[in-house]
Amino acid sequence: MLPDHLSHGLDILFCGTAAGLKSAVRGHYYAGPGNRFWRLLHETGLTPDRLGPDDDHRLPSLGLGLTDLAKGVAGMDKDIPPEAYLPERLAGIIRHYRPRAVAFTSLTAARLALGDKSVATGPRHDPRWPGVTLWALSSPSGANGHFSAQSWQDLGQWHGSLT
Repeated sequence: MLPDHLSHGLDILFCGTAAGLKSAVRGHYYAGPGNRFWRLLHETGLTPDRLGPDDDHRLPSLGLGLTDLAKGVAGMDKDIPPEAYLPERLAGIIRHYRPRAVAFTSLTAARLALGDKSVATGPRHDPRWPGVTLWALSSPSGANGHFSAQSWQDLGQWHGSLT
């Protein structure tokens, strides 16, 4: 549904599960009206300005990238067929582009990508990708009634320490 926004040497590659319905209709990432993604990027210092969905193509120039585990489908996680999730595709992207970090924009995305149902928010490492810090973030979706900004703030502090 949505094209990847990638380049070599990214600081952070954000990876969600699949495009939401609003994002698929608009053709841009995190376009749902209640989604906190774009606000969080700015509030945590990951972007110098407050951007919006129509700016998603600009992220690689800021050292940030976007992809999803499932391509060609859209909807809420419960509506995505399990076979649509392609963690091996993400693994290839990580090997090819070598981002400094991969930030999963939900626990579901992290658990599916890593094949570990016990993943909690925060950073971790995986021997499959040495030198890449993996972050599991609280989902910014407006449908997430248990949202906590702490993991996003921690990611922003980590990113700030890179410079």
